[in-house]
Amino acid sequence: MPGDKLAIIEQFIPGNGTYNDNGTIKSAVLGNVDFNCKNKTLSVKTKSSEPAILKKGDNIYGQIIDVKTQRATVKIEKIVNNTRSLALPYTGSIHISKVKNEYLDNITDAFRIGDIIKAEVVKINRDNVDLSTNSSNCGVLKAMCTRCRSYMHTTNKTNELQCNICNKKEKRKVSNEYVN
Repeated sequence: MPGDKLAIIEQFIPGNGTYNDNGTIKSAVLGNVDFNCKNKTLSVKTKSSEPAILKKGDNIYGQIIDVKTQRATVKIEKIVNNTRSLALPYTGSIHISKVKNEYLDNITDAFRIGDIIKAEVVKINRDNVDLSTNSSNCGVLKAMCTRCRSYMHTTNKTNELQCNICNKKEKRKVSNEYVN
């Protein structure tokens, strides 16, 4: 536990996760004590890794929370392939030019409120996170029908989804990892 007395300075040299408090080596973090008798060092190794911090190039999972004419707002939920929770709550946005590599007339042909998406972080400027879904594995992973709110499935057409209940067809920027 942090603050626990582990040894005295005459016995060991303080290592990672420890500190010297007037000749007493104490734990600075929660974890397991590691005695290295060969080097005469004492360390504390934490059981968990560092919290997840968003950085440029990360792929994220998120949910569309707002759609305007030129921009979709995303509540960022998780970094792909990272088991740790995000250290801070992040909200990102996807500009209409970053949705796909082709011209897009209307952003509602790509995203609707409630869609679960995968996107790439292209820029972080303080609390502004810019996202892109240009690659084929990015885009909508799960969507609900705007008419009856049932889950939709992919069709034979690219970037088209169909409702399982009312058979309504809708356009989306569908990821090749879409969950039917």
